Amino acid sequence: MSTLLQIAILDIVFSLDSVITAVGISQHLAVMIIAIMIAVVIMMISSSAIGAFIDTHPTIKILALSFLILVGVTLTAEGLDFHIPKGYIYFSMAFSFGVEMLNQKIRKRTSTPVHLRKPLT
Repeated sequence: MSTLLQIAILDIVFSLDSVITAVGISQHLAVMIIAIMIAVVIMMISSSAIGAFIDTHPTIKILALSFLILVGVTLTAEGLDFHIPKGYIYFSMAFSFGVEMLNQKIRKRTSTPVHLRKPLT
């Protein structure tokens, strides 16, 4: 139960800016409240499956963190009046995702770990 509560709180905290924006744009507050409630329920239902997937594929967690860092740096740069074309951001994310999918496929096919050569002395 505590996991579900944590997920609900995190969902509310991370979507707070979207909620404020949507409420500011929308003229139907009841629709927004229902949408938020549905989003929290879907997050609670899917949390165990997503948690299991991340436990079996820990590099996905690193990929998601790198995407968050990329978005954060981009937003900070745009806040400082630096323009970064969105195509560069989307391409880098798609490329990283593609590389990770190839890594996942290779890891699934091979059961032996990769051994690095000894360093040259």
